[in-house]
Amino acid sequence: MKSVRIAGGLGFYGDSWRPIKASIERGNVQYVASDHLAELTLAILQKDRQRDPNLGYTRDLVPMLSELLPIAIPRGVKFILNAGGLNPMAAREVLLTALKKFGLKLKVGVVLGDAVHERLDELQAAGVSLAHMDTGENIAAIRQRLVFASAYLGARPLVEALDGGAHIVLTGRVADAALFLAPMIHELGWRWDDWDRLAQGMVVGHLLECSGQATGGNFGGDWRSMPDLAHIGYPIAEVWESGEAVISKAPGTGG
Repeated sequence: MKSVRIAGGLGFYGDSWRPIKASIERGNVQYVASDHLAELTLAILQKDRQRDPNLGYTRDLVPMLSELLPIAIPRGVKFILNAGGLNPMAAREVLLTALKKFGLKLKVGVVLGDAVHERLDELQAAGVSLAHMDTGENIAAIRQRLVFASAYLGARPLVEALDGGAHIVLTGRVADAALFLAPMIHELGWRWDDWDRLAQGMVVGHLLECSGQATGGNFGGDWRSMPDLAHIGYPIAEVWESGEAVISKAPGTGG
C-alpha cells in the first residue's frame, strides 16, 4: 500500500528549524510542511507591511530555506509553507532571489486569495453578513479599526500547486492542517468526496502542525524527565492510502 512521509516544520514564526534538519537527514521524509502563522502573527506582519509594502511575509523564510535546501534537494524533499503571510508574492520574490544566488532553479508555487480586506464591501453586497458569530454585532461597528482581513483557504489550491510540479509552495492564511493534507491528497490520490480519508488526514495534520508539541514539547506532566528537550525532534507522519498513520520522529532526537 502506498504511503507518504511528511515532516512537521515550524509551529510558529520564530520557531527553530534545526529539528527539521534531523527530519530531512534521518527521517526519510518527502515533504516538510511548516506553519508560521498564529493569529497574532498576521497583525505583526501587517505592521511590517505598513512600514514597507515589500514586507508582510515571515522573514525567517529565506534563512530557514537557505540552510535546509542544500540537504533537501538531493533527497527530493518538497516544502509547503504559509510563510507568505500577508504578502505571498513578495515572499516569492525574495525567495527566488535567494535561490538564484545559490544557483538553484526550483519551481515555486504561490497560493493567493485569502486576503479579503479590500473585498469586504463586495462580500457584504453579495449577502455575506460578516456579523460577529457570538454576539451578532455588525462588522460596521469595528470597520474603521480593522487591520487586515483574511479567510482560511483549504487544501485544494495547494494540491493544484503540487500537481503543477512545485518544489516549494508558499501560501498566506490557510487552514493549518491543509498544509499537511495537501501532500496526502496529491501523493495518495484521495478524492475530494472521500470524507473519511480527508477527515483522517485532517487529524494527522493537526497533530503535526504545532511541531514539537506533538513530541513532548508541550507535555504538562513530569516534563523534567522528558529526554533531551534541548534537541527535540519534530513529528513525522507516515500516512497510507487507507488514511492510517504512524507518528514518529527522527532517530537520535530528543522528546
